[in-house]
Formats: sequence, C-alpha cells, structure tokens
Amino acid sequence: MSSIKTLLAAEFEALKADIIAKYEASGLKASGNWATTLAVQTTDSSATLMGAAYADGRPPGKQPPSEAILQWIKVKGIAAQAENNISLSSLAYLIARKIAREGWTPQQSGSDIAASVATPQRMQQIIDRISDVYITQFSNDIINFLKQNKA
Repeated sequence: MSSIKTLLAAEFEALKADIIAKYEASGLKASGNWATTLAVQTTDSSATLMGAAYADGRPPGKQPPSEAILQWIKVKGIAAQAENNISLSSLAYLIARKIAREGWTPQQSGSDIAASVATPQRMQQIIDRISDVYITQFSNDIINFLKQNKA
C-alpha cells in the first residue's frame, strides 16, 4: 500500500502548496511563520494537513508575547509611522495587552483560506484518485491470493 501513501502525500503536498499560495495572496501574511507550520502527515491509509491555529484568531486570556507583536509591527510597516510618537516596545506591549483583554479575530482566518482551497470538490477528486489505486491494488491482491490457493 506504499503507492497509496505516496499518492496521498503528493496530493496533500499539492493541497498545502495551494493553501500557502492563497494565504500569501490574502494579505494575512505578516511574519510568514504560519505557512511554515503547515505539514503533511501520511500513513498507509490516511493523510492529515497540520498547521498552527493562530491565524484563526486568539481568544481573550493570556497575553501574547510582545516580541511577536513587535515583529508584526515591523513587517506591516507600522513601525515607521509610530516611531516618533511611541517606542515600538511600548506599542507592542499595548497591543499585546489589548489582545489579552479582548482577543483578536482576523477578517479572514487561516481556516477560511484552507477551506477555500480544500473544497468538497477537490477532496472528492483526491478520494477518486486514491480509490482507483486502492481498488486496483485490492483486486490484484485477491487475484494473487486466488492464484496461490488454486487447487
């Protein structure tokens, strides 16, 4: 069944590449770290695309690290606008504190982007490709079994 695993890996790697391309075109990209967290895990009969969930937002509660917010401020070009009015570390702290109090919800989440690429139609195409290979292998296994046990 290793050919099924190989096919699953190839299909999900293509899915991952399309999700990353859509993510980069969405305007959500700040540090670029979310795309690097996406990983395909395959077994002989299944595949999973894993990734960090923080692109879906953050509920109120624990304060995010100010260093991550500082990096976001720089990447988004906010640093140039704010430097004369407030120190960047103070701004990062204030943003992190507000996120801790109120949470954060993006206009478009990582899950929204993934769902727009991993449509039911695309998933059915993957299932159809895998099914064809699986049925062929299963049929060959049955034929070989019958040939071996022929009286």
